[in-house]
Order: sequence, then C-alpha cells, then structure tokens
Amino acid sequence: MSKPSRRPSREARKLGWKELKKARRELNRRQAEAGFKKPSKPTLPNTNSPFQTVEEEQLERQQIVEGQLKSFRALLPGLLLRLSKIKDPRNPKTVKHKLTVVLLYGLLIFVYHFSSRREAGRQLTGPQFKENLKLLFPELEELPHHDTLNRLLCSIKVDEIETALVEEIRRLIRNRKFARYLVAKSYLVAIDGTRKFTRNLRWSEECLKQHVGEQDQYYVYVLEANLVLGNGITIPFLSQFLDSTIIEGTKASKQDCELKAFYRLAKRLKTYFPRLAITVLLDGLYANGPMIALCRRYKWDFMI
Repeated sequence: MSKPSRRPSREARKLGWKELKKARRELNRRQAEAGFKKPSKPTLPNTNSPFQTVEEEQLERQQIVEGQLKSFRALLPGLLLRLSKIKDPRNPKTVKHKLTVVLLYGLLIFVYHFSSRREAGRQLTGPQFKENLKLLFPELEELPHHDTLNRLLCSIKVDEIETALVEEIRRLIRNRKFARYLVAKSYLVAIDGTRKFTRNLRWSEECLKQHVGEQDQYYVYVLEANLVLGNGITIPFLSQFLDSTIIEGTKASKQDCELKAFYRLAKRLKTYFPRLAITVLLDGLYANGPMIALCRRYKWDFMI
C-alpha cells in the first residue's frame, strides 16, 4: 500500500503564494513608512538607449570623463609624488623618461585592462589618446616604449611600489574619504587567492607546480587583499605571492599554499593598519580554528 503524498495540493500552493505576496506587501509598506529606500536592481534594464540625439550622448560622455578627471587629479599627484621617491635603478646617462612617467604608463596599462604590453603600445600611442592625455598632464610630452617599462620593473624594488600605494590609502583613510562607505563602522577587506598565468616551462624556482596529464605545469598564485566599500567599489592594495621554495621563512621541499600565505599577508596588514577597525571577508577555505584565533588575536571581525 502506497503512502499518502506529503506534497501540498494545488489549492494549498495557491494559498501559500497569496500569503507570501501579502507578507511582502506588508513588509514594503513598513519599510516605506520607516523611510527605507529599495536597493537598485543588479540586472541591466531591458530598454533602448535613453539618448534621443547625438548631442545628448556626447554630453553624457563628457560628464563621465570630467568625473574621472576629478578623481585622477585628486589621487594621482600624491601617488606620483610617493612613486618619485623610489630609487631609480637605471643608468642616469641613458635615461630618457622620468621614473614617474614610466610608472604612470604602467598604471594606464592596468587601468584600461590591456591584456599585453604590445596591445598597450598600440592603443596608448595613438594620436587621439596622446592629445587626451595631455589635457590631464600638460607636461607629458611623450610616452615611453613598453619595453622600457619591462626593463624598469625587472630591476626596481617592487615592494616600494606597493608601499607607495598603501601610504596613499592610509592618507585617504586619515582624511575620512571612505567614512560614508563603511559597513557597521568597519572597513571590509576581502582576501582571496587567484592564479595569474600558467606555463609548461619553469622560468623561476619560486613557481608552483602541478601535474596535469603526462606533464608538469608551472604557475603563479597570489593572495590579494582588497578594500571593499559600501558602494561596491573594490581597491586592491596588498599582494602576497606564494613561493614554492620558502614556507614561513624556512627552506623546504613542500610547496607553499594559500593558508600559509594568509598568515604572512595578515601580519603585513596588521603592521600597516595596527588600529584600524577591520572585518575580513574570507571563503570556506579559512573556516578553521587557527584562522579564527588569528583574527581574534588581531581584533578583527570576520565573515566566512
């Protein structure tokens, strides 16, 4: 004999939907009376372009560019000043472009998300782009070649570039530029690892290795800390590369992993911001006792 079905009947489901709609209407009414605003929908609107004429579209684009210029003019001078204090490893007799000009070229490559230096060289050296760039930097006469940037980054102390970025973020925090975007009076810091690229040949002893099929692959893996603001903007400011030769400061044959790199990154984060109210955002990999104990020792809140 078959058991009676536990599934609700069609009439019971209809009644449940009506009750749910009624509860939603009541919730919306209470939120409206309390002055709450509905959050914007994450999906794009299913409509045509709102612009009716070419002039309207050009005006909108101009306003967007002017807003970006305000941000550039507010942030870039201080950042470039800190970058200019980095010791230039190049031969002064052969230098054609200043250190800040070459590093600015590297910043533009990342800002516009070019996939390679060659693509950046084709796009950034166009006549129209040069004219637009001179409106922002009148003193900029010529951009360097992308090979010049590569040679500089091969010899410069990269940690000093990161330090300059962190110092600029600390200045913005001291000036309370992010105060309106905090969540529960705390700065959200998302920490997660990502693989950058993979090769079949080992070009450096620090590369990590995995066995795929019948061959070994070598890759770069980096743990990144991003400042997450309440308006959805994320600002990456700290990176910790995984090193296959060094684990917690000692030589070992075992490969580095994301959890071990977290301890090193967390120590640097605490050093840079010793008294900042921080809430770290982590994925399920970090849901273990030692990680939670570390966050409590540093007096950080956490969301896993």
